Amino acid sequence: MTLTIPSASSSLRLVFSSLFALILTACAGSAGFDLAALQNSDINNFRAPSGATLSTGQPTAAQLGLAARSGVKHVINLRTAGEEVAFNEGEVVESLGMKYYSIPVAGGAGINADNASALSRILADIDGEPVIVHCATGNRVGGLMAFAALADGASVDEAMAEGERWGMTSERLQGMVRESLSGN
Repeated sequence: MTLTIPSASSSLRLVFSSLFALILTACAGSAGFDLAALQNSDINNFRAPSGATLSTGQPTAAQLGLAARSGVKHVINLRTAGEEVAFNEGEVVESLGMKYYSIPVAGGAGINADNASALSRILADIDGEPVIVHCATGNRVGGLMAFAALADGASVDEAMAEGERWGMTSERLQGMVRESLSGN
């Protein structure tokens, strides 16, 4: 592609050339992550609340394959070893070239400040690379994000809203999390 700027001074050409290069760089950086493909994939309770950090229910092996092709680099599983899944998720994720993490969150009791801190540390280490954080339904993801928001200075109501934004939809779990957040 040739960029021609008729009758422009050399300094104006430099500005336009720099702007053009900046636009190309920005487009190239985002080309590696296809959010739209993931949004159309029917992953249970799919949410994109924070850039390339996604919250979902349990993805299938095929959906993990799509995630890898769409540029996801990491998968954080909040399910415990005892929760049945029809495939070895860690093996599937790693065979697709993504990095696998496990934080076993045992139901409502596992939604606590310690597990929220563990999740926050992993997300900080990932440093904005595309990641799926999931449990069976997305509720535990939302619960941990509510705890993280409270740790970051949010009020209980603000933390609850953040948890809901991340996928905490169960009224029962919302009540448990609100009670836990209020006790901290």
